[in-house]
Amino acid sequence: MDRNKIITDIKNTLGIVPGFINSLADDVLESEWNLFKRFELSETLLPPKYKELVGLGIASVTHCWYCAQFHKAMAEFHGATEQEILETVHYAKFSTGWSTYLNGNIYDKDKFMKELRSIGEYVAEKVK
Repeated sequence: MDRNKIITDIKNTLGIVPGFINSLADDVLESEWNLFKRFELSETLLPPKYKELVGLGIASVTHCWYCAQFHKAMAEFHGATEQEILETVHYAKFSTGWSTYLNGNIYDKDKFMKELRSIGEYVAEKVK
């Protein structure tokens, strides 16, 4: 598709053409816009609120101010409460803490998987 048609589609979809999208090179603009429409603006398997909370968690871990702003605003737009947002960010912090601990100690992967299976079997039995 020609750049002008893609730009028109972006403007018709978002009301403006954000500079960060407009700055994309011609050879990637169409694919990036299609991915943005597919994952951000279209129905997917994840409900929009939860998809945006996942995005916020990722943005928190990667320290991307822009993504955090975007996903927090979109999560709120889709009905996320302040408590859900706080829990998302806390969970991202908690999860990355364990990742740092396990990786830093070079915890044995086979042992980890064996323990994980054991926990899964135990918990599955308890919920029956």
